[in-house]
Amino acid sequence: MAADNAAKAADPQINSSTVKRPLYEGSTQYKSWRYSPEQLEQVRTSLNAAAVAVIRNTFEADEPGSSEDVLFLNANDEQLLVKLYITKIPQLCGHFRFPEEVEATAISYLKRFYLKNTVMDWHPKNVMLTALFLATKTTNNPISLESYTSNIPKTSSSDVLDLEFLVSQSLNFEFAVWHAHRALWGIWLDLQSLPDVPEDLRPQDVYDIAIKHVRASRFTDVELIYTPSQIALASLALASPVLAERWADSKAVAGAAQPFSATLDPTLGLIKYIITQMGHPPDVEAVREVDRRLKLCKNPEKVPGSKAYLSRQAAEQQRAEEKRNKKAEDVRRAVTEGGNPFGSELNEDEKAKQLAELDDDDD
Repeated sequence: MAADNAAKAADPQINSSTVKRPLYEGSTQYKSWRYSPEQLEQVRTSLNAAAVAVIRNTFEADEPGSSEDVLFLNANDEQLLVKLYITKIPQLCGHFRFPEEVEATAISYLKRFYLKNTVMDWHPKNVMLTALFLATKTTNNPISLESYTSNIPKTSSSDVLDLEFLVSQSLNFEFAVWHAHRALWGIWLDLQSLPDVPEDLRPQDVYDIAIKHVRASRFTDVELIYTPSQIALASLALASPVLAERWADSKAVAGAAQPFSATLDPTLGLIKYIITQMGHPPDVEAVREVDRRLKLCKNPEKVPGSKAYLSRQAAEQQRAEEKRNKKAEDVRRAVTEGGNPFGSELNEDEKAKQLAELDDDDD
C-alpha cells in the first residue's frame, strides 16, 4: 500500500488502470486534511486576521481606543506557540508510557485543531491535554480521566472535559489518522525480502535513524502536505539513500521511462529539507515572548470572569431562556386549542407520501 501510494502521488504518468487505487485515498485524511504549502499559509493567515478583527471589536466595544496599542499575534506567532506544545506531547506520552500511535495521533489532532481555531481564543495548553486524552480513546489505549489528570500538575478534570467536544467538532469527528511511522515499518519489512538487499546493507540502526526522522517530522507541517508513505521514504533516504533508492526502484512499473527513484527525488528532496531544517523544538525564549503578548491580546470573551465573558454568558442564557419559553408557549397553545402537542395523526395518504419521500432520500 505504501508503494502504491507513493507511486501514484509522485508519478503523474501512472494512471488508475496501471496502479490499484490505494486505500489511503479513501480516507478522511486524504479528503479533508491535505493542503499545499500555499493553502496552509492562506488558511492560517485568514484565520488569524478574522480572530484579530473580532477581538479588536470586542476591546473597542468595552473601551473605545483600547485596542490601538495592542500588539496582536500573527499567524507565525501562533504556529510557534502551537509547536512548543506539540513538543510536550512526546514528554507526556513517555511519562504515561503511551504507545507511539497515541503520540502521533495526538500531535495530528493538535495541528488540525489550529486549522479551525486560533490560540487567541483557545490556549494550546489545555487543547494539547484534551487532544492527547482523546487520542488515547480513539486509538484504543484508554486511561481513566482521574488517572490522567492526577498525574499532570495543575490540571483538573474540567480542563480536559470542557474542551473535548470542541476538539472533536473541530476535527469534524474524523478521528482516524494514517501515520508515517507505520508506513516506514511497512517499507522496512519489504526490504527484508528484496533479493538485491543483503542483510549487511540493512542493519537495524538504519531503521532506528529513519524512525527518528519520522518523529522529527511531527514538529513540521509535512503530514498536512505529503502522504505518510512519502514521509516514510524520505526519512529512510535520510538514514540510507541506497536502501531508499533500491526499495523505490523495486516498485517501478514495467516499461517506465526512468527509475522510480528518479521520479520521486524532487518530492523526497523537499520533505528531507523540511525535516532537517524545521524538525526541532522552537526557541523557548521566542515562545515565552509570544506567550507574554498573548496574555494581552487573548479574546476577552474566552477569559472567565472578564466583562466580555460575563456579557456573552448572560446573552447565551437569555437566548436559551427565550427558546425554552417559546417551546413551552407552543405546547400550551396546542393544548388550549384542543390540538395534540405531539402533532396530529397522519392519515393514510400523508403516511404514503412521507414514506415515498424517505425512499427517495435513500437513493
